[in-house]
Amino acid sequence: MASVVEEISANRHHGGFNRRYKHRSSVLGCDMTFTVYFPPAADSGKVPVLYYLSGLTCNDENFVQKSGAQRAAAARGVALVAPDTSPRGLGVEGEADSWDFGVGAGFYVNATQEKWRAWRMYDYVVEELPSLLRTAAPFAACLDADRASVFGHSMGGHGALVVGLRNPQAYHSISAFAPVCNPCNVPWGIKAFTGYLGEDREAWKQYDACELLRAFSGPVRPPILVDTGSADKFLEVQLQPGALEAAVKDSGYGPAKLRMQDGYDHSYFFISTFADEHVNFHADALLGPPGAGGGKQ
Repeated sequence: MASVVEEISANRHHGGFNRRYKHRSSVLGCDMTFTVYFPPAADSGKVPVLYYLSGLTCNDENFVQKSGAQRAAAARGVALVAPDTSPRGLGVEGEADSWDFGVGAGFYVNATQEKWRAWRMYDYVVEELPSLLRTAAPFAACLDADRASVFGHSMGGHGALVVGLRNPQAYHSISAFAPVCNPCNVPWGIKAFTGYLGEDREAWKQYDACELLRAFSGPVRPPILVDTGSADKFLEVQLQPGALEAAVKDSGYGPAKLRMQDGYDHSYFFISTFADEHVNFHADALLGPPGAGGGKQ
C-alpha cells in the first residue's frame, strides 16, 4: 500500500507549483516533509525528476525559497524534489546538541550505531522517496521517477555525489555546489561518520566520493558537474575540492567538470547564481539538449 501523503502548502511559481508534503516514513520511523516543484509541463504528462539534497542545518524549504531554480525547471519541464536532511521529532538524547550532527545533519548515510539507528537518510533518498513518487496519487500520473538526476549543496553535495556514484543506473547526471568532497578526512565527516557508523574507517569509504571514484568500475558513468567558490570559508578545511580533482584524475572518470568560481562563498547567493546552469545540465542529460526535444532555455 502506498504511503498516505498530506499536502501542507502550495505556492504558484513560474507557471507551476511548489507543493510541500508530509508523510510517515517507515525507513526513518517519523513524519517527514519534502517539497516538489511541478513545472507547467506536469499538467499534461510525466516529467523527469531532479532531486536536491540540502546541507547542514537545512530542511526541504531552503532550496525551494532561495535558489530560484524553478525558473529553469519550468522552462525545461523538470520537476524539483527537495527532501529534508534528517529524521525529526524522535527525541534521541543529544540529537540537537550541535548543528553539524543529529537533527538537520543526516549526512545521507545509513547509521549502524544503535543510538542513531533511525538516521538512514541514504535509504530514504535512494529507495523510500522515489518509491513514494512512483506510487502515491499526487505524483504517479505526472512524475517519471525512473528518469532522475541528483544534485545538492555542501553536506548535500556530498550526498548527491555518493548517491549518484553508488547508483549510476538510477541517475542520469550528478552535480554539486561546494560539496564535502572527502568526508573521511575532514572534521565534519569524521564527526558524522564516527557517530553514525562507528570507528571502522573502512566502513566510511562507501560514503566518500573520492573513495567511490577511485573504486568506480561500472560501464555507466553519469556526467558530473561541481562548482565551488574560491571565497568559501570552508574551502580548505571542510570541502577539499582538490581531493575530488585528484580522485577524478586518478580514476579516469569522465565526463566530470570541476569548476572554481572566483569570489563566491558558501551561501545561497552562490547557489542561485549557478542554479540555472545546473538545472540545464541535468535537463540536457534527462531530456536531451534544447532543440532536440529537451525543452527550451
